[in-house]
Amino acid sequence: MLAMLGSLIGPVSDLLDKVIPDKDLKEKLAHDIATMAARHTNEQVKAQLEINKVEAAHKSIFIAGWRPAIGWICGLALLYSTIISPILGIWVTVPEVDTSLLTTVLMGMLGLGAMRTFEKTKGVSRER
Repeated sequence: MLAMLGSLIGPVSDLLDKVIPDKDLKEKLAHDIATMAARHTNEQVKAQLEINKVEAAHKSIFIAGWRPAIGWICGLALLYSTIISPILGIWVTVPEVDTSLLTTVLMGMLGLGAMRTFEKTKGVSRER
């Protein structure tokens, strides 16, 4: 999203060059546009974080449990591709799993988990 906004800010700034002769006013408007875009992006991220909190606190496993399910699926697929498949491959032909996408998802989830653990150790997390 931020990249898309950044790609729009450049042409708008170029347009300001043609329309507004005053250099100071032009720079102020370009700065205001860039600041507005960054603020809008931050508001969207905050809104998504609030949605994530509500989903995680839900009592239904189908709403709150999808993230742990993705983690387990990625972990089991990596277990299969790194340990189980090579061992079974000695005796039988086993299908390979492309783990590039799974690794990306799992590393993102582990990064978020590490941040949460860091918060807990520093005492800034709020327990329910």
